Amino acid sequence: MKHAAPRYQPWSADEASAIVSTESAREGALLPVLHKLQETFGHVPDAAVPVIAQVMNLSRAEVHGVVTFYHDFKHAPQGKHVLKICRAEACQSRGGEDIAARASKLLGIAFGETTTDKRVTLEAIYCLGLCACGPSAMLNGAPVARVTDAKLDSLIAETNS
Repeated sequence: MKHAAPRYQPWSADEASAIVSTESAREGALLPVLHKLQETFGHVPDAAVPVIAQVMNLSRAEVHGVVTFYHDFKHAPQGKHVLKICRAEACQSRGGEDIAARASKLLGIAFGETTTDKRVTLEAIYCLGLCACGPSAMLNGAPVARVTDAKLDSLIAETNS
């Protein structure tokens, strides 16, 4: 089963302004705006903060505070593929620590890092809701249960495409 890599657009101030203008009409629009920007560009670029602040009549500090508070908002482009390994207790008890160590070793990076070729970003996640089927992982937003060494090897092999 292939876990398709998302395709992001390069940064465009015009595109960001259009997104913010369209989404800002919603009640409590800041989070939806940030999600849409990240969905479009793969991260929330620093250059987007003043655009959001101006259109939504917020201070840059308010916008920056929200972007930095939530772990899932990325400040820099990630790898083409994002591999998340569950590090929560249930997955740890089912061999998740060995899977995490293996992923780090195979990719040659620590958690929170991206391979030098920008192919894969490795992230820790603290529960995918697959506790009974652990250890679990997520590749490009698709959850994977009962991760074994062989299944992890297969997931990493998918990132070579």
